[in-house]
Amino acid sequence: MSLNLEEKKAVVAEVSNQLATAQAIIIAEYRGLEVGHMTQLRMKARQSGIYFRVLKNSLARRAIHGTPFTGLSEHIVGPLAYGIGSDPVAAAKVLYEFSKGNDKFVIKAGAMANLVMSTKEIANLAALPSRDELLSKLLGTMQAPIASFVRTLNEVPTRFVRGLAAVRDQKPAA
Repeated sequence: MSLNLEEKKAVVAEVSNQLATAQAIIIAEYRGLEVGHMTQLRMKARQSGIYFRVLKNSLARRAIHGTPFTGLSEHIVGPLAYGIGSDPVAAAKVLYEFSKGNDKFVIKAGAMANLVMSTKEIANLAALPSRDELLSKLLGTMQAPIASFVRTLNEVPTRFVRGLAAVRDQKPAA
């Protein structure tokens, strides 16, 4: 079913709106992929906060025109699905993990602001820890000195109380 001009403008506006807040966009060819597998990918993408959409190439070119992802337009050939995310690692991870299990889903290229990435670079990006993992490691690293300082401060009164308890236990015996 073809879209009329107003529907096309709405689709381009929606994708452009997503690209305004995006950190990365990954494009993949889905030729021959079954609908059930595509539905699973859509669910995984939605859970990870990734905007996942199949677009006509002409509409995708219009949407990325004038954005930091303009360099990606030369890779827009064939039936493509677009994963757009505010967390570049999450977008790369979800699509790359799915492509490892489905040989008909092939990642073609990706882009971050003013940087076009190859398939190998996307695989390297997918191997990185996610933003949440990095933040939790950072918080643990920042919290460790404070926690050890509190344990050290707590040790002084604890030893004092143990010493008093030992003196109290010796007095009735004597």
